[in-house]
Amino acid sequence: MNACVITKEGTPVSNNVDFVSDWKLPTLKAGEVHIKTEASALNHLDLWVGIGMPGLGLEYPRVSGSDGCGIVTGVGEGVDASWIGKRVLLNAAVRQSEKIAPNRAPSPEDIRMIGEHDNGANAEHFISPVANVLDIGDADPVEAAAFGLAHLTAWRMLVTRSQLLAGQTVLITGIGGGAALASFNIAKHFGCTTIVTSRHQWKLDRALDLGASETILDGGEDWSREVRGLTGKRGVDVCVDSVGGQLHLPCIKSLARGGTLVTCGCTAGAAPKTDLARVFWNQLSILGSTMGDMHEFRQVVSLFTHNGMRSVIDSVHEAKNAKKAFARLESGEQFGKVVLRWQ
Repeated sequence: MNACVITKEGTPVSNNVDFVSDWKLPTLKAGEVHIKTEASALNHLDLWVGIGMPGLGLEYPRVSGSDGCGIVTGVGEGVDASWIGKRVLLNAAVRQSEKIAPNRAPSPEDIRMIGEHDNGANAEHFISPVANVLDIGDADPVEAAAFGLAHLTAWRMLVTRSQLLAGQTVLITGIGGGAALASFNIAKHFGCTTIVTSRHQWKLDRALDLGASETILDGGEDWSREVRGLTGKRGVDVCVDSVGGQLHLPCIKSLARGGTLVTCGCTAGAAPKTDLARVFWNQLSILGSTMGDMHEFRQVVSLFTHNGMRSVIDSVHEAKNAKKAFARLESGEQFGKVVLRWQ
């Protein structure tokens, strides 16, 4: 079958991406569905897979892709045949079974990612546990693929972890990335005031067009005073950050008393400078968040299927042009999701 294959680890990742026609079809197992891909979307996770995830020992060549939408064409043992012909959207976070010791509460779920640990949706066909797909009816597959993982990640960050309330003030760093724009969508859905940052004025202008309340141009300096100026010196209730590195401290300094910083990534560095005195004195919360479960997936996908929420799509590429799509994501110049079309 056709597939977008990462041939080896290294950077630039796009240089190691090939479109091939002889990738082996995945094997269908009990409890799984076989999906003919209509569209898949790229995430920063695809770049991490290409760079080489430390400690995972990934083998190459491999197929990434944790966002996929397509038509079910086969079912494994134990799966109802009525799934065949349904258009489905993937939640790539597959929950693993956990052995619970006596007198010990369950830990946050252990997950295995389709598209990271296992070959993913950037291929003509992919496999998923039936428990990890949702029937989305006649929804547009390109829009659906662009929606899934980013909005699931943002929903868990804001709703599950941060317990976002309507009308709060939310700071979102690095507007233009998938998770940042999804967080912006959800914050708007809750009627929140939104402050967004970017290193690019044109991205801030786009965000204003989408309804951002305020924008901050990140010139590499501490912009927390500007945030406080925009909030009457109070600070923000929630800050959503997936950048880390030097942005961590301005995020901490931008929080109101009792505020929350929630992070799902650290593309600029995992060991930033912080301010512990500010953290305990202002009773701040720093939360980590990863992906989301199927209960959360149903909640956020309902905003897509029933409330008209949509991702911002930067560009759509034919699958054979995967190298160009990866290069677009890798450049950091995108505003919204980069999508591969398979049908």
